[in-house]
Amino acid sequence: MKSYELHAADSRGAANHGWLQSYHTFSFANYHNPSRIHFGALRVLNDDTVSGGMGFGQHPHDNMEIISIPLEGDLEHQDSMGNKAVIRHGDIQVMSAGTGIYHSEYNRNKDATVKFLQIWVFPKVKNVTPRYDQITLNVADRHNQLQQILSPNPDDAGVWIHQDAWFHLGKFDANIQSAYTIKKSGNGVYAFVLSGSFEIDGQTVATRDGLGIRGADAFELKALTSDAEILLMEVPMQF
Repeated sequence: MKSYELHAADSRGAANHGWLQSYHTFSFANYHNPSRIHFGALRVLNDDTVSGGMGFGQHPHDNMEIISIPLEGDLEHQDSMGNKAVIRHGDIQVMSAGTGIYHSEYNRNKDATVKFLQIWVFPKVKNVTPRYDQITLNVADRHNQLQQILSPNPDDAGVWIHQDAWFHLGKFDANIQSAYTIKKSGNGVYAFVLSGSFEIDGQTVATRDGLGIRGADAFELKALTSDAEILLMEVPMQF
């Protein structure tokens, strides 16, 4: 049976570190909510704003698939694999932490903020060789349709991770409708609204609201405002 789990934007955990303003959809750092540990394999959804010239110093990760989606500004990345790169709006970055990596992330600019989503997904296999990738997508390809940005298949559109997960981004004009079909039976979808508002199977969700959808084979969404943008994250519910 299809069910829904609504997380209003103002119900998220919030942390203001001065240089960093972060909102946590799921338990993270000092925010702990026993009813919001994860949604299936989706463990972390952080909505971060970093002040000019500031950032996260080198720190470790292991056995996690880490996806960064820049929304605004220039985010500079360095890691223990020797990668150094800048990611911007339109880019998608992925790291398979596997057996362990160190990395840092900084706002490259002194006079502008960086906004990005950091997403963690539990992998389906542990202790893989760490890897890094980033791609630049054509944001026009998500106008009034869903653009795939991530999958389990290295030969498919977008980046890939070690999990049976598919992510899509879409930016819609008011009253435009779209349909989403579950890629793998038993998976759920977590919908996160970046801007505007949508109706999803009769559920109304607005900017920075999240909606978990379980037990669906497919669902419909409709933009209620212009420039309404949404991220759909399909992940296994059992892993």
